[in-house]
Amino acid sequence: MKLFAAATVALCAVGWAGFSQAQAQAKLCDKPRQMEGFKSCADLAKVEAEGAFVLYSTDPEQGQVKLLASFNKLFPNIKTSYVRLQAGALYAKVLSERQAKSYLVDVIQISDMGMILDFQRKGGFHQYISPEMAAFKPEYKSKPEGFWTWGSIIMGGIAYNPNNVPAAEAPKTWQDLLNPKWKDAINVKVSNSGLQHGVWYMLKPILGDGYFKQFGEQKPRAFDSYVQQYGRLVDGQDKIIMGAQYSGFIEFKAKGAPLAFVFPDTGVPAVSETYGIVAEGPHPNTAELFMDWFLSPIGQKALSDALLLHSPRDDVPAPAGSVALKDMKLLIPADWEAFEKDRPSFAKEWDRIVGARR
Repeated sequence: MKLFAAATVALCAVGWAGFSQAQAQAKLCDKPRQMEGFKSCADLAKVEAEGAFVLYSTDPEQGQVKLLASFNKLFPNIKTSYVRLQAGALYAKVLSERQAKSYLVDVIQISDMGMILDFQRKGGFHQYISPEMAAFKPEYKSKPEGFWTWGSIIMGGIAYNPNNVPAAEAPKTWQDLLNPKWKDAINVKVSNSGLQHGVWYMLKPILGDGYFKQFGEQKPRAFDSYVQQYGRLVDGQDKIIMGAQYSGFIEFKAKGAPLAFVFPDTGVPAVSETYGIVAEGPHPNTAELFMDWFLSPIGQKALSDALLLHSPRDDVPAPAGSVALKDMKLLIPADWEAFEKDRPSFAKEWDRIVGARR
């Protein structure tokens, strides 16, 4: 967060020179090209000349490889690469690069809508209205349309290992996590996580200001990735994950890991993984092609298969073995501007809660 703040201040000081754009209302091309399973307005001749594509994302590396491999099956001549970091670190990276006028990324995915909105205000996105955006609800797209779109919806509940925690004794509610028996046995994500911020933001007004103060007394351990979190549950190093990412549970469960997931009656906090084309990226035409593919049913299915994430599109099924969005009680922020403003206070308090255990 210190790096993020420093980069932001520096960028403001230089007035984002060379990094502004007129956010005018764009329009869909007159005749989208029908591709294999999706429609595109991208210039394919220019795509061929570019021959490469770079994605920045918060998702685990193994899933990124699978997702880009699916894209490469259709476009084998495009060299793809990615960078994976948690939301705060990833955003700080792209801000620092742009301050240095180093344009390295074509499409960015961040799991914190506050950062997405901030990037849009700074002119960080290239506006492109994909033919596939018509299938997404208005609340899942930028205003004006074309700067960013929700690529998936992620949610956080409670996870445990039934080999170490009998089902009858497992927590059923968020309040159950305050039981002293779970002290030194819970893990969470670091404050750079967009989902962890969502868990904090949505539960605090429901459970009261004192909830997280009491939760801090449980001495939770914080980790960068859900892979680390679930690995520790499987190994018996921890007993509970608070704000457990559901897609991570599906992934580990499919591999035979002894895990159980709880959807508290209060609801499960949820946030978006949001995608947008970065302004002045090195491969702008390929970025448009990727977004057309990614937002289509085949791209969203590829995401579901690679990362077990839930698509915002109604015509794309939930990942195999998972609960559908319609059957969950999702707690999604109604005011993303307020969510963004809350991040500094969240990061400060969350770092205090977990700082001695990171």
